[in-house]
Amino acid sequence: MKTLLLTGGIGSGKSAVAACLEARGIPVYDSDSRAKLLYDSDLIDSLEAALGVCLRRDGRFSPAALSAAVFSSPEALSKVESLVHPAVLKDFLRWRDARDAAVVAFESAIAMSKPLFDGLWDAVLMVTAPLPTRVERVMRRSGLTREQVMARIAAQQFDIMKADAVINNDLDIETLAYRTEIALKLLYL
Repeated sequence: MKTLLLTGGIGSGKSAVAACLEARGIPVYDSDSRAKLLYDSDLIDSLEAALGVCLRRDGRFSPAALSAAVFSSPEALSKVESLVHPAVLKDFLRWRDARDAAVVAFESAIAMSKPLFDGLWDAVLMVTAPLPTRVERVMRRSGLTREQVMARIAAQQFDIMKADAVINNDLDIETLAYRTEIALKLLYL
């Protein structure tokens, strides 16, 4: 089984490419969604103990509380990553092993910059989009301000030279599906 890393910055269109992959029969592990599920398990207790703050609202994990706890604290972010990333890796490996597929995709904006994930994938498919498009997409779906979106974009770093294929998501969904198909052919997937 081959593993494809699907990556790109916030608002680039990773989820749209993931939908194209799934329509083609390639299972996609959405690391953000899966991490949120892991938070609601025993991981939340470990995170609260490490950070010394409550991360629950109405008894459930609160992404907003976690963001507030780590956004301006590199130390807090490091503590969270030291707990969350190994849990996501373990969950992905279990998920991948349960699939009967020639190719699976691991969707993650950060995996390329985290040594823990090195060697996990066979190829990297990076999604890009013009900055104004990315900002608009994120603002529309999240309710964040332009400044908040720009801060998140600035915090992400990508080395396009490490990608095996790049899709520019600057047009409509039909074009994106076509570009995804071409990228998969280039990657022999």
